[in-house]
Amino acid sequence: MCYFQTDVIKTVSPDVEVESKSTNQIRSLTGETEMTLYIGVDLHPHQQTLSWCDTQSGETQTIDLKHDLESVRRFYSSLPEPAVIGIEASAKMVWFENMLFETGHTLFVGNPVLIRKRATSRHKNDRRDAELILELLMRGEFPKLWRRPAMSNQIIEILFLRQSLVRQRTQSYNRLQALAHSVGLPKGRMKTAAFQLVLKQIEMDDASSIRRSHLFWLLTQLNEQIDELNGWLKKKAETDTSVQLLLTQKGVGYLTALTTVHTLGDVTRFQKLSKQVASFAGLDPLERSSAGKTRYGHVSKAGSPLLRHQLGQAAQIALRFDPKLKSVYKRLAKKKPKAVAKTATARRLLVKLSIMLRDNITADEFDRRGRTVGNAGVGQGLQ
Repeated sequence: MCYFQTDVIKTVSPDVEVESKSTNQIRSLTGETEMTLYIGVDLHPHQQTLSWCDTQSGETQTIDLKHDLESVRRFYSSLPEPAVIGIEASAKMVWFENMLFETGHTLFVGNPVLIRKRATSRHKNDRRDAELILELLMRGEFPKLWRRPAMSNQIIEILFLRQSLVRQRTQSYNRLQALAHSVGLPKGRMKTAAFQLVLKQIEMDDASSIRRSHLFWLLTQLNEQIDELNGWLKKKAETDTSVQLLLTQKGVGYLTALTTVHTLGDVTRFQKLSKQVASFAGLDPLERSSAGKTRYGHVSKAGSPLLRHQLGQAAQIALRFDPKLKSVYKRLAKKKPKAVAKTATARRLLVKLSIMLRDNITADEFDRRGRTVGNAGVGQGLQ
């Protein structure tokens, strides 16, 4: 049997506009009972299992739907009213999200770990998962996740692609360096044009010559692709006021600024900014305390690896020019390994950038206010 919340079913008088708490829409009703249609969906790459409550019989119905785009669109378009659809955050289904937006439905994406914890049975299959999502939606207990705007997702995808290409380019440099060692060339930097010219002119056997030509060709292709992505990202950075604000911090380039802005999103949702933003990025140290002894281990690494990488690169440059970050690093480096000190500096830098975004201030204005972490005030709450 299906059970609805008291704020979902409403009986109203004729010609009265009522605001639905679940959908935040204004509807004109004529003495009818307003009922929100909830659908729990267990989404897979090639099929989905849907579960919804029949408002007439009060029974839960479940169907399997193959991912034929036309049939899926026809099904969701045939629904009598805009529905609230819940799925787990398991995979990127941009086509599915766009289709629901075009058909006027509302999509909620939930935390799969928290959803699974609410299951009352140890058995697991597609039908049970869809019914569990439906039950949480109807009870108002669905663990909805904050979601980035579409443009932020696109920029982050390009940043990840660039990082992947840079890694491939580094591998190519390393292979060419190993090739240079194998033919007895003196020590040199493979990234310089002069050393590359020497490697191209030296005589080699057939196998080494083939490796050399293919690696240099691959290196040329990777450089062209990375330059193309850099140009696209620079244009995005030039038109983004938040990115330009972060660029006032020494050591922060357009790549770090873009990653920070579009990964964190709206920082006002963090109630305790200094702690929650570090936890969101995976830079918070794990606590292993027991029996009155407090122990902290390595960072959780629960957030974006791209953001942590960019912050680590930026922190190494920022501590050279930012007196406060430099003093933090020197103080920690006296009693901690340098890697730990650099990670802590990256965390301080992240908090500083977050406060700059929240208060819409430059780095100089932030430094005039006081400490890096001490002025992380209370925002509007974590949503």
